[in-house]
Amino acid sequence: MTYRVSPGRHYPLGATVESRGVNFSIHSRYARGAELLLYAAATSPEPFQVIELDPLINRTFGYWHVLVEDLPPGVHYTWRLHGPYDPYGHGWRFDPRVELLDPWARALNLGHWDRRRRLDKGVRPHDSPRAVVLADDDYDWEGDTPLCIPSEEMIIYELHVGGFTRHPSSGVRYPGTFLGLIEKIPYLQRLGITHVELMPVMAFDEQDVPEGVWNAGLRNFWGYSPLSLFSPHPGYCVTPEQGTHRREFRDLVKALHRAGIGVILDVVFNHTCEGGAGGPMLSFKGFANETFYCLDARDKGVYLDFTGCGNTINANHPLVIHFILAVLEYWVREMHVDGFRFDLASALTRDGDGRPLANPPLIWAIELADTLAETKVIAEAWDAAGLYQVGSFPGYRWMEWNGRYRDSIRRFVRGERGLVAEVATRLAGSSDLYEANLRQPINSINLVTCHDGFTLWDLVSYNHKHNLANHEDNRDGMDDNLSWNCGVEGETEDPAILALRRRQAKNLLTLLLLSQGVPMLLAGDEILRTQKGNNNPWCQDNEIGWFDWSLVEQNAAMLRFTRELIALRKRHRSLRRRHFLSGRPQPGAAIPDIAWHGLQLHRPPWSDPDAQFLAFTLAPVEPDEPWLHVMINMGEQALCFEIPEIAPARWYLALDTGRPEPRDICPPADQPPIEDCLQLVRARSILVLEGWHRQPGPGALGVTALDSNCPRS
Repeated sequence: MTYRVSPGRHYPLGATVESRGVNFSIHSRYARGAELLLYAAATSPEPFQVIELDPLINRTFGYWHVLVEDLPPGVHYTWRLHGPYDPYGHGWRFDPRVELLDPWARALNLGHWDRRRRLDKGVRPHDSPRAVVLADDDYDWEGDTPLCIPSEEMIIYELHVGGFTRHPSSGVRYPGTFLGLIEKIPYLQRLGITHVELMPVMAFDEQDVPEGVWNAGLRNFWGYSPLSLFSPHPGYCVTPEQGTHRREFRDLVKALHRAGIGVILDVVFNHTCEGGAGGPMLSFKGFANETFYCLDARDKGVYLDFTGCGNTINANHPLVIHFILAVLEYWVREMHVDGFRFDLASALTRDGDGRPLANPPLIWAIELADTLAETKVIAEAWDAAGLYQVGSFPGYRWMEWNGRYRDSIRRFVRGERGLVAEVATRLAGSSDLYEANLRQPINSINLVTCHDGFTLWDLVSYNHKHNLANHEDNRDGMDDNLSWNCGVEGETEDPAILALRRRQAKNLLTLLLLSQGVPMLLAGDEILRTQKGNNNPWCQDNEIGWFDWSLVEQNAAMLRFTRELIALRKRHRSLRRRHFLSGRPQPGAAIPDIAWHGLQLHRPPWSDPDAQFLAFTLAPVEPDEPWLHVMINMGEQALCFEIPEIAPARWYLALDTGRPEPRDICPPADQPPIEDCLQLVRARSILVLEGWHRQPGPGALGVTALDSNCPRS
């Protein structure tokens, strides 16, 4: 069937269903001709109609547009552009043989796409990914809106949509999909987190891997290889061939919101899957290569690479800013997401020549956009070329993955000396990084693990990376993980080492959840998931990269510890302050908000180069909130700590990582009282007390006093 066409209009960009048909519009300033190819499906061998656009009728400035009358939704389409080929002088790469994916496509399917064939044998007809024309938007949100949870209340849980339910033990109906994740929402609710941070869910090229990795049967699992920024990834959909991408993702967001859980997307605006000069032309290279990418000023055939992925998006060009803002606003307005984490965000602060900008227009545009005013924006404040901006990212609203926090806590817990003052600063919200710029503790995203690097269990089980499964000769991944294997590299059956590893894992999580700022956990750490020492499983769509649900039962004690630790944080408004601690009495109170101690009260070991211990007391913020006293001993010997008096309140044991399970953490109803003014803290352990004005429960453990070998003063 052949459809009639009319000139159409240049706005909006993409494919828009209207009463008369479908309007198509793309932007390509230097193209001299354009063709629209229509397909019945993603795998149709030939287009059923090819529409050649007339520059005199179908072009407005740099926009090419056409209305295809009575065209139904569900049709797939691509573009071909004619124009000059001058990659070295002007950066133009027009090639009328190549079918291009619309950058503004709301959904896509990969069809006959074969990256290896394209690279090895050149362009073949109709082998490109294809966009889908989506029907009018009649989705029933049932009153759903973004949650707008205050930043100080956030507890983030980073997970991979595919890996979270793809393991056979997941038991879900649709493993590895948005719908599969919906089935696991009760687990997330019981854990107590407030937000999931989803690793890339915008459509990516799973085939974007080095030759050796591909030949080993591996693929791009993590998704940091963006192909289409408006479309949910078809691989996470159950029926993408029917154009259900948007509906399936919305179902996930609506279900998470109904459970009180916000949705943060990990977004990749620093590079694309098209790579450098040797990479395939799929979309952006063919429409506006000279605009969209950072190119060498002397030889525009050379792509500037600050991402380690072959190219860098020219993020501060006005047209690219417009595009990125449109993407963000779409996911907020149309998909109801609550925030974004920007991969290698420092690359977004560079100009077209790669120079860092003091006031990068894109970053400020995101900061000031009205549509994003209630949206969380989180920067990975570094890039692959050495630009490190933790603590100095432009703007006020921007949060940052705090790499300084991660490194300091890892070093301290593994036993390094001379870090007490540094660790205290990190626990208190990293004022040295943020306060001078009029920012707050909530600008710091605190983490000890994330998708990059070891899992929590591997962090306490390996000294070295073991990435041979990636088929890159163990060259990939970080070499310095600031980890400690507790005496044996990797797997062991030694009960003493296993017990120490579990204690160290609890120490790391405890410090994370007791810190000012916004904590982020890596999915699976709560059940001690291992990647067998692989600290870069970006291509491991298998048991190395999957969440093993059998560990929920196997490591139930660690899961219980994490749940109770999150609950403890939620009991204390003093751990979730929006402003920095001062150490001074607060208005209307005679006590300071925080008091620092060493083994003796009010004598913190700031100047002791060998100290591996620290204690602090947090005063309540709200009338019914308990006091909090924390004693930390990362040394190899047990130590005695003095305990402050808080009459008429009384101290009760909340947590002791040195005690066997289940006495390692006690909910209020089970907390035994503290009888001594001195308390023994075991080696490599943390002890936490809560101060209640009345006994919180009957003391179900049957303990009225904690064991102590400390002499009374």
